[in-house]
Amino acid sequence: MIQLEKGSKKLLNAWAFYDWANSVYTLTIASSIFPIFYSALFLSEVKTVGAFGTEFKSTALITFVTAFTFLVVAITSPILSGIADYVGNKKNFLKFFCYVGSVGCVGLYWFNLEQIHLSLLFYFMGLIGYWGGSLVFYNSYLPDIAYPEQQDSISAKGFSMGGYLGSVLLLIFNLMMVMFPQFFGFDLSIDPSITETGSEAEIQLAMDAAKDAASFKAMKISFITVGIWWALFSQYSFYFLPKGTKSGHKVTRAVIFNGLKELREVWKELKQNLRLKRYLYAFFVFSMAVQTIMLVAVYFGEEEISWGGTDSEKTMGLIVSILVIQLVAILGAYVTSKASSKFGNIKTLIAVNFVWMFLCFYAYIMHTPMQFYIAAGIVGLVMGGVQSLGRSTYSKFLPETEDTTSYFSFYDVAEKIGIVIGMVIFATVDQITGTMRNAILVLVVFFIGGIILLFRVSDENKKTALE
Repeated sequence: MIQLEKGSKKLLNAWAFYDWANSVYTLTIASSIFPIFYSALFLSEVKTVGAFGTEFKSTALITFVTAFTFLVVAITSPILSGIADYVGNKKNFLKFFCYVGSVGCVGLYWFNLEQIHLSLLFYFMGLIGYWGGSLVFYNSYLPDIAYPEQQDSISAKGFSMGGYLGSVLLLIFNLMMVMFPQFFGFDLSIDPSITETGSEAEIQLAMDAAKDAASFKAMKISFITVGIWWALFSQYSFYFLPKGTKSGHKVTRAVIFNGLKELREVWKELKQNLRLKRYLYAFFVFSMAVQTIMLVAVYFGEEEISWGGTDSEKTMGLIVSILVIQLVAILGAYVTSKASSKFGNIKTLIAVNFVWMFLCFYAYIMHTPMQFYIAAGIVGLVMGGVQSLGRSTYSKFLPETEDTTSYFSFYDVAEKIGIVIGMVIFATVDQITGTMRNAILVLVVFFIGGIILLFRVSDENKKTALE
């Protein structure tokens, strides 16, 4: 196979296409159908579950498990990246975590409260497959495949056309299965005796129950489609992305913790790069709030919004809000990219953080579906922007180095530790106070801190920090 040149269109597209492959996980599993499915497992009066010897509020349990997964990611990713650098084949690690995540998604088909620990293991595998290795090694490819002037646009392309558009296509298919299961061969038949002897109200109730059961089954099938999509479409990226610099070294006990040593070296080098160090402080603070909101948004909508009517109306409302977020995010990623080219990365990130802060206050007071739809539109506008711009800004601030994996491992660890802190704080407030509204309001503090720290990046070197 011919090695593609850095900056070539085919290589850039192959890299961005991995977003098309793996972003179906974040949309279907992390932020849409799985939260609806998970909530449907609980009776409306009973929102608690016993796990690990403790009785948890349902939303607090899934948040704590998510936080634990990110803690594992933060600990293991530098070790794995160190091994990857030593052996010189980051693509193998990218493949491994891709397949772990895919299997985890398929395993969610068997998720139930009776086997809650095994169920949470599959949930853990999906999370760790996506966050624990795929993104570490995927992000580290960016400086390897693109020149600095290409990085903002290709990063936005990965998030928008690759991530959001691709994942929306599969989501729409899955949602069609959930909303219209009869068109996909799911059984909606009811007991003939009810049809013969039951009243009109009883017949309608039985029909609704049959449709709900079929929709529930369709949700489980959708998890399988995500696992297959992820593994299948990633093959295009795997084919064209470079393997890395082959060293011929074998993994030994002595190199297992090489990644941690590399992180220490990166930290020492950061002392010589004050702008990058200050940016990482800011990113650490605002990212913990952004990622927490994105991970709990649908759970918040399911529990805190007064949908009224039947469960089907609630499900439809949540689905509409999810689609609004994803479709607007395509526009948001490009608007943010254009704004950064005109006003600078740091100024744009400051503005985006102000919008996120406003959203926290708005979420605390909103109750109606229409208010939730408005919030969904604003989230979509800033979600893609803060992710793509955060990644590309870090890439631009890196010093001249061939060791991009270690720097992006440091970036990844900072992000994951921030998520752990944000999720634990959110889950604790939710568990203690019994409402997610108080938890979402606490996140305002992190956005204020992020804004203050971003201003310090600007002040450090006004000419270059804003470029």
